[in-house]
Amino acid sequence: MYIVIFIALATVAVADQLPSYDPPTPAPTYGAPAASNRAAIEVVLPPVAILRDDRTQDEFGSFSVDFEADNGIVFSQSGSPNGPEDSVIKSGVYAYTAPDGTFVEVKYVADENGYQPQSDLLPVAPEFPHPIPQFVLDQIAKAAEEDAAAAREAASSRSNSYAPPPPPPSTEYGAPQ
Repeated sequence: MYIVIFIALATVAVADQLPSYDPPTPAPTYGAPAASNRAAIEVVLPPVAILRDDRTQDEFGSFSVDFEADNGIVFSQSGSPNGPEDSVIKSGVYAYTAPDGTFVEVKYVADENGYQPQSDLLPVAPEFPHPIPQFVLDQIAKAAEEDAAAAREAASSRSNSYAPPPPPPSTEYGAPQ
């Protein structure tokens, strides 16, 4: 009996000296603070009056949309299901004034060839064929010569030596050796 009491007291004494369990500290958070911690930011934009918003559609799927706002945004589009497999072919124009004051107008067609915008503000690829520098032409000629020489060498090595094809793999299992 004394032994049981002694073991119980020893267990309590040792347990008191063990480090206590503390919950783990939360991982640091990165990014924006939670919504409740943010200061309220209120952006007030002046209302934009809609000057025109005309939409029509007929029973055959043809449609047109014309929109204009008092801030200079204009959008006009029309389309019809006259493309391959009754796909819709669209064409239109949109225009607005960029923040730097530049007037932007984009005319477009969207058909079986994809979206095709046209505007003076869109970048244009250089005309081709453009002049190719001489060092590029020299490198192309050198690569062609190297390819031809490698082909001649491969053909001559094949004609000068004959190596029979390897035997087919055995389909029978033999005793281990």
